[in-house]
Amino acid sequence: MTGKEKGTSLYLVPTPIGNLSDITLRALDTLKSVDVILAEDTRTSGHLLKHYSIDKPMQSFHNFNEHKVLDNLVKRMENGEVMALISDAGTPGISDPGFLIARAAMQAGLLIECLPGPTAFVPALLKSGLGADRFAFEGFLPQKKGRQTMLKKLAEEERTMILYESPHRLVKTLQQLKDYFGSERKISVSRELTKIFEETVNGTIDDVVRHFEEKEVRGEIVIVIEGKHD
Repeated sequence: MTGKEKGTSLYLVPTPIGNLSDITLRALDTLKSVDVILAEDTRTSGHLLKHYSIDKPMQSFHNFNEHKVLDNLVKRMENGEVMALISDAGTPGISDPGFLIARAAMQAGLLIECLPGPTAFVPALLKSGLGADRFAFEGFLPQKKGRQTMLKKLAEEERTMILYESPHRLVKTLQQLKDYFGSERKISVSRELTKIFEETVNGTIDDVVRHFEEKEVRGEIVIVIEGKHD
């Protein structure tokens, strides 16, 4: 059943974090049924759509233009267009654009659906062995203002913590975690999840810092940190 038949105006559609085979059948059916696909990067998403022979109009929707185009998109949905929002990888709204348009659509009385599907922190958390019964997802740390305050706060967190990081900042962030959490706190770093060169490194912060200091780091990074214990 398409969005037009059931009244849905906006679909939040998760896309693979690496391996294209991880997309769901429902996600493919949805992308084929909507009027327009809002994509974080139309070039990146274009490869996915071409792979699955999906020929739908795409429009850029990312952190740098979402405020400018938001009102127009909501008006178009109010006029009957059905849209799907996808990010470059994973679930829209999790450290990617998605929150603003979902809130605006909801406030306009439009029906929204979020499909289940891939998100990078779940496999990283489960592969860490650090406990998934209680965890805190923090996304990307502040780059400047508030970073030290956040690290001090997280150092006292008792739940397992999850961070995202870029490859060129990984070693610096690990060194900062060592300063605030101590060298013996257990940690897990996963990169290139679901891809050919997928890697997960578990150990103390000291161990993991040494590992990544000795190599060129590539790919998107998920850091999982053990919570504080008495």
